[in-house]
Amino acid sequence: MALTSREAVRGYLVSGGAGVFLALIGALGSGQAPLFTRLAYWVGLCVAGAVVGTGVTQVIGRDGRADGNPWLYGALTVIAITLPFTAFVWFVSESVFQRGIRMETLPRYLAPVFVVTVGMTALNFLVQREPAQTHSAPTGAPAPRFLDRLPAKLRGAELFAVEADDHYLRLHTSRGQDLILMRLSDAVAELEGIEGAQTHRSWWVAKAAVEGARRGDGRATLRLKGDVEAPVSRAYAKALRESGWF
Repeated sequence: MALTSREAVRGYLVSGGAGVFLALIGALGSGQAPLFTRLAYWVGLCVAGAVVGTGVTQVIGRDGRADGNPWLYGALTVIAITLPFTAFVWFVSESVFQRGIRMETLPRYLAPVFVVTVGMTALNFLVQREPAQTHSAPTGAPAPRFLDRLPAKLRGAELFAVEADDHYLRLHTSRGQDLILMRLSDAVAELEGIEGAQTHRSWWVAKAAVEGARRGDGRATLRLKGDVEAPVSRAYAKALRESGWF
């Protein structure tokens, strides 16, 4: 799946902002240059890196973030950007700061470019990450596997939300609450068949259970059936809002 235009623009803005920051602090020994030169150098390199990164994403595809291989996806992205971009950074840096091209300095740029690329890739992942979502099953499909894990007293109840509580999961249902021993990430995988999403690193919520939302202190909280309230983390708020959750 390719990046949407909105995600690409967001990536360019993040990269440009990072370039301004690196210019202001005079990163990697550039502090002796005039501020305008540093701004042109760092913003230009960061935006150019975003362009390369967008191209790499188009080739690799971004599905690795959602199919359980985010680390592999990130590693491939960093390697695919670092190798060609090192030569570009070397050429620009030598031209701007040395007024000449020295072939012997090329290897020196590999490590700094790698470090900056890791940082920029991680920053863009954080900005663009989306909540883990589950989807309703077609008519006649078997019940989600997770429902078989409900304690006897909750069997047949409507599931409102699943909340991580230390090593346990607290189940919020139409028949009350109970705890089971399980990881939230494993539970989300087994909840496929019910339309819902993670709203917070510790919460999964069934969309049908949402009755409203309130805002306070810059954060959103979902009001669910059964007088349950589920927090919405800032990392997921935009994606959930755009999906019509609140």
